Amino acid sequence: REDAAPSPVFATADPEKCEDEIVRVCLSRRSEVCVWEGRVNSCIKGSMADPCPLVPSSCDCFVSLPPASAAREVIFGKNSDRPKDEVQEVVYFPAATHARGAKVQCTYIEVDQVERTQAVILSRPAWLWGAEMGANEHGVCIGNEGVWTKEPVGEEEALLGMDLVRLGLERSSNAHEALQVITALLERYGQGGPCKEELTPFVYHNTFLLADRTEAWVLETAGRFWAAQRIQEGARNISNQLSIDTDITAEHPELRQHARRQGWWNGEEEFSFTKVFSLVHQPVRMEAAKARYCAGQQLLRQHSGHITAGTFMAILRDKASGICVDSEGFATTGSMVSVLPQDAHLPCIHFFTATPDPSRSVFKPFIFVPGITSFHQVQAPRFGDKDPIMERPRFQNRVDRRHELYRRHQLALEAMDSQQAESQKIQECLQGLEQQALEAMKNLLAGSFTPKPQELVDLFFDCVNAELQFYK
Repeated sequence: REDAAPSPVFATADPEKCEDEIVRVCLSRRSEVCVWEGRVNSCIKGSMADPCPLVPSSCDCFVSLPPASAAREVIFGKNSDRPKDEVQEVVYFPAATHARGAKVQCTYIEVDQVERTQAVILSRPAWLWGAEMGANEHGVCIGNEGVWTKEPVGEEEALLGMDLVRLGLERSSNAHEALQVITALLERYGQGGPCKEELTPFVYHNTFLLADRTEAWVLETAGRFWAAQRIQEGARNISNQLSIDTDITAEHPELRQHARRQGWWNGEEEFSFTKVFSLVHQPVRMEAAKARYCAGQQLLRQHSGHITAGTFMAILRDKASGICVDSEGFATTGSMVSVLPQDAHLPCIHFFTATPDPSRSVFKPFIFVPGITSFHQVQAPRFGDKDPIMERPRFQNRVDRRHELYRRHQLALEAMDSQQAESQKIQECLQGLEQQALEAMKNLLAGSFTPKPQELVDLFFDCVNAELQFYK
């Protein structure tokens, strides 16, 4: 609203220091886009009476490489912002071999299977096959974001961006290979289909952030077309908008010809993927994302040279910027932070919340080792052929997908909201659990702590159990 106080992040933001021209306008003209308590709302200039309508928010993804990182590590992080009542689960799949000519059923369609898939850990909406974010046994991490471009989105069922995240992780040993996997599948099968477990269609195309121990890639798509940018140093973020300008490392072979045929590019100006493929009139959700993108840039610059896993956890918990979402419709339903040491002799460590709202959740560590103990406490119940996504037409009813940790966490949040005197004490205990894990993992990477093999096998399981015991 016109009379709303600005968020602390934006109150001190300097529009001239923002790299995005449209965001500079947003920051300069707060009467048109205002930010308050993590909600970015589209406002009618001059209106003071009516509250701004809530805007669907979506994900933010971050990566830091030396020299932005405090150590010789690549740090990856993502908030998955989804419908508020959607359950996100964390699942592990071991490496596997498959028969030649086999198929794999993704969320909506079948695709050709490969002969070997890597071990993966995924954080995903419990109703679908793919993942919002995850990692594989080789230290590859991928997260996706929804975008809308000049290429029309299709309600016809194809691969979801979340399917492409899982397929990329299962079929790659480094970030560039994952990029090649995703773009090949995109060109062959296309992307499309409902992205929410609801009757009302919610369809988008995707951008991706891919990282490994040595580099990162930003991949942005429009239909079957795509452009990619290689990141070898510093920090980068993506937030539900096209962000690759003229610095394009790789692209669809017919990208520029297609743009010329559509009349979006004259063939003479320098080719900017963002300028050519962005909608002239952006959806409100993408206008809102520009402010989050700029806030993310500022936070990365603020911590440059000192970024650790803890830094990214704090950024993902930042509600003032809108990066941590808690609105009536959308919320941060799962979060992930990964530490990828550049020393290949050291293990990659992946932290997942498996619960909504990272500001009131615990990041729990996972390390790939043989014989991982299954963590059923964060896996949703299965409904087989009776699952609403399996029936035709789809999504005619709802089922209860809450896993054990989700249920216990929700009860704890309700207790914190109703018992303000105890809220701070509960929060401090949760933070203590997380700090113990962070300190142990820091010592592990420093060589001052050598866990027993079985401790790593049970690591995530035991951390989830410790959180559950606390709630009980």
